[in-house]
Amino acid sequence: MRTIYVVGLGAGDLEQMSIGLYRHLKKAQQLFVRTEDHPVLHDLKNEGVAWTSFDEIYEQHDQFEAVYQNIVQRLITAAASGDITYAVPGHPFVAERTIQLLLKEAETQELNLKFLGGASFLDSMYTALQIDPIEGSQILDGTSLKRDDFQLQQHIIIVQVYDEMIASDVKLTLMERLPDDYEVVIATAVGSSKEQLLRVPLYDLDRVTTLNNLTAVYVPPVREEALLQEEFATLRQVIARLRGPDGCPWDKKQTHQSLKPYLIEEAYEVLEAIDQEDDENLIEELGDVLLQVMLHAQIGEDNGWFSIQDVLQSITSKMIRRHPHVFGQAAADTAEDVVSNWEAIKQAEKGEQKEGLLSGIPQGLPGLMKAISMQKAAAKVGFDWTEAQPIWDKLNEELSEFKEEVEAGSQEDQLKELGDVLFTVANLARFYKLDAEQAIAQTNHKFKRRFECMEHQTESLGEDMKAMSLDELEAMWQESKKTDQ
Repeated sequence: MRTIYVVGLGAGDLEQMSIGLYRHLKKAQQLFVRTEDHPVLHDLKNEGVAWTSFDEIYEQHDQFEAVYQNIVQRLITAAASGDITYAVPGHPFVAERTIQLLLKEAETQELNLKFLGGASFLDSMYTALQIDPIEGSQILDGTSLKRDDFQLQQHIIIVQVYDEMIASDVKLTLMERLPDDYEVVIATAVGSSKEQLLRVPLYDLDRVTTLNNLTAVYVPPVREEALLQEEFATLRQVIARLRGPDGCPWDKKQTHQSLKPYLIEEAYEVLEAIDQEDDENLIEELGDVLLQVMLHAQIGEDNGWFSIQDVLQSITSKMIRRHPHVFGQAAADTAEDVVSNWEAIKQAEKGEQKEGLLSGIPQGLPGLMKAISMQKAAAKVGFDWTEAQPIWDKLNEELSEFKEEVEAGSQEDQLKELGDVLFTVANLARFYKLDAEQAIAQTNHKFKRRFECMEHQTESLGEDMKAMSLDELEAMWQESKKTDQ
């Protein structure tokens, strides 16, 4: 069976390498190195040790994964003619993607991997920075960094930051979560005679000249509470404290039932901020909606029913499951295709139990919104007008019937006929693809704005609106309309 001996070159120079690894490298018949840019190899070269480097492969590919895949395939090909030795910086199992790929290949091929050890840079890093990893630490790969990888309250060490391009990517990713001037440490060749620690503001991370194969970036834990207010975990802790034994009396007494009005109110305030195109207000109102979600989740957790993790898992799973055209193999070229797929998947999830078309419509929806939802559901089986004129005729009919009941009927009958009028208006709005709830919300807002203008006008004149005649008020109303022009 073919054997690949894997050696870690350590984090420093030859003086730090064990005698056993040194002897193996000296006598290796076929020695391959991922990169020859390492102090140990500089020393071994002076002793006449020869090797094959894979440095040139980095110039042949745009993605690091392709580089590592290529290296692994070359190693496997080389091993076909006899045992070989493969040397990597540091320790084979610390920030070394090629080793993970080799392990995967060894599962399906006649390939024997023998790991001879190596010294990780981490021990030297902890010593150089004087930090204790038990406080919480992360080791992240600078070549594939994502903004959501960070736990900002932990020690973060970002490895493989060996050139300006990677440093720039790391800087920009960190800036999504941290201030531009947050101090980080550029650590190079830790544990060796050439060890260097350079403290720089984040914006200068890619402007230093010491970046090389032995460079890592250390991000100290964030201790300032203001910087942590953007973190989801902080919000959860705040809500838990508000509901805790020493928390807020109002928050502690809330239940799912008592919070219902607030969720509806906050949702409408979001709509108002959208209509006003006020981004600052929208941020605040969306936060208020999220607060309601977090309070409901905390109530569930306090009672042992569910937690925010259950909420997140539920919606994430649903989004993946119901978007097979994104996360699977299904096709959906239009928004209509997406809706069709969604409904089919939704029905399949409910199993063989067939429900009525109107059964899934929430009972707590506002009246006009609920009317439109029911009309849309009925339209799926063809129970719908295909032209506008019959709807207009129906509206005139309902208005006449309502007028008749106003003149002769009871209040209960008047209420029924008024409901028919509103239901028909909702149908008319749906036909013209108008949002009836949005329409009435805009009119309410317009009335409020104009009426407040009237109030300000009478106040400036020192008059009392209650003492004014209807004709005077109407004149003021017409004047207030000019402010909307």
